[in-house]
Amino acid sequence: MREILNIFNLEGKNAVITGGAGILGSVIARGLGKAGAKVAICDIDDRLREEVVNNLKKEKIEVKGYWIDVMEKKKIEETYQKIIQDFGRVDILLNAAGGNIKEATTSEDLSFFDLPLEGLQKVINLNLFGGAILPSQVFGRMMIENKEGGSIINISSMNAFRPLTRIPGYSAAKAAVSNFTQWLAVHLAQNYNKKLRVNAIAPGFFLTRQNRYLLLDAKERLTPRGETILQHTPMGKFGVPEELIGVCIWLASDASRFVTGVVIPIDGGFSAFSGV
Repeated sequence: MREILNIFNLEGKNAVITGGAGILGSVIARGLGKAGAKVAICDIDDRLREEVVNNLKKEKIEVKGYWIDVMEKKKIEETYQKIIQDFGRVDILLNAAGGNIKEATTSEDLSFFDLPLEGLQKVINLNLFGGAILPSQVFGRMMIENKEGGSIINISSMNAFRPLTRIPGYSAAKAAVSNFTQWLAVHLAQNYNKKLRVNAIAPGFFLTRQNRYLLLDAKERLTPRGETILQHTPMGKFGVPEELIGVCIWLASDASRFVTGVVIPIDGGFSAFSGV
């Protein structure tokens, strides 16, 4: 039993995580580190990045933090050079940078017809270019030289399967991330390295600090939006970030060495349920 589990072992592998100080990125970083990988936490937020690195070190994970701006390719390249100096190579790239902003979200005060172009562009640029394309260009250029290949993992969303109300920019961006994931998987395998795989996870509805106010009220009761989500989630609960770890270890390890170009929902069955 223990011998077969070795295919999930990440010892000897180096993982770079952009957006690594975020809620999902930091939790997955802990999982990869516990599976044996050396971890580079890359984030633009100095305080949060340092906090995450210190917490991981307390758990005996070999980790180092790096400042990065995923919106500027030159800055990514500078961070890449520092990581290569310290780690030697990169085997795993987890693109976890992303998010949404008020200016790209419809509301009673802001209709779709009045959404500013700048807000929509910022969300699409962050999630698609900064959250997938640009880091894959910079780190992928080196990863194609790995004899044993490697794994690039993007973070898509349920929005890529079924666009949610109010967030057109974020939904469009995540749909593009899914498409790009498939495109890059084929491109790298056909032209550069058949062992370098590209996949994505598509989290469903996870209860985090960032979206708690949308799902629960001040008395910890479900909001109408929260109720609707659970009604359409067969497992009847919100996800917690730790439930992303298993799939990411699988995608990062030799256990998925014949898997590339897929987007895996982690959603409690939400994407499978028609509502009837």
